Amino acid sequence: MTLHTAVKDGVALVTLDRPDRHNALDLDTAAALAATWRALRHDDAVRAAVLTGAGGRAFCTGLDRSAHVPQPTSPFSLDDPLLHIGPKANDLWKPVIAAVDGMACGGAFYLLGECEFLIASENSTFFDPHTTYGMVSAYESVYLAQRMPYGESARLALMGTAERLGAPRAYAIGLVSELTAPGAAAEVALRRAAVLAAQPTEAVQGTVRALWAAREAAAAPALAHAPQLIALGNLPPDRQAELFAARKRPGHPAGGTDDGPLVR
Repeated sequence: MTLHTAVKDGVALVTLDRPDRHNALDLDTAAALAATWRALRHDDAVRAAVLTGAGGRAFCTGLDRSAHVPQPTSPFSLDDPLLHIGPKANDLWKPVIAAVDGMACGGAFYLLGECEFLIASENSTFFDPHTTYGMVSAYESVYLAQRMPYGESARLALMGTAERLGAPRAYAIGLVSELTAPGAAAEVALRRAAVLAAQPTEAVQGTVRALWAAREAAAAPALAHAPQLIALGNLPPDRQAELFAARKRPGHPAGGTDDGPLVR
């Protein structure tokens, strides 16, 4: 299994468990995430959830590059396996806290963008490698722009693998709501989720829905453009693969520059 769920005292701990792949999402894991959120809708014993990644090196590094996703030839259509991995995409209105230890990049923002708030260990980093490998950061950029000041989200999305947003800076600009010691993000998130689970669940879910409605109103028009922007701006898959294979730091999941990425 690449996804595990454990429930205790009204809180579900959902763990991405592909540490050998930096918790990148293959198609089975993406489907399992969607199924998990939908199952939690029907589990009245669960009143809040925490989402984290196993291994301590990464929360999630987006879609596994080995995943094969055939695309329609029309520029007006896009098959994106990550569109349905988030709790809100699956009509779950129980609060979800993200616990980030290590890297969170690229498609991880599909998940982070649909969590109520983020708790991260102080050694965590956030980045978006899309532009480096000839891909449009569309959905990721919309989610980033909703959680960060425009200049910060633009810098992260446009600089590609050359940029790392460190957890202290992410906390300072509001992307992260709380910092923890290395390895402690999930433990702290579970404590915060226990507080949420102790509140009357109808009131909590209604508040989550109200908060999301405000974000949804701003995001929906931007997200509607994403498929066409990706179709127009992405390099062909073989050229993307060439850029990925030629990355300057072999062994690192997202490459970097000759001097390494800028961490701030």
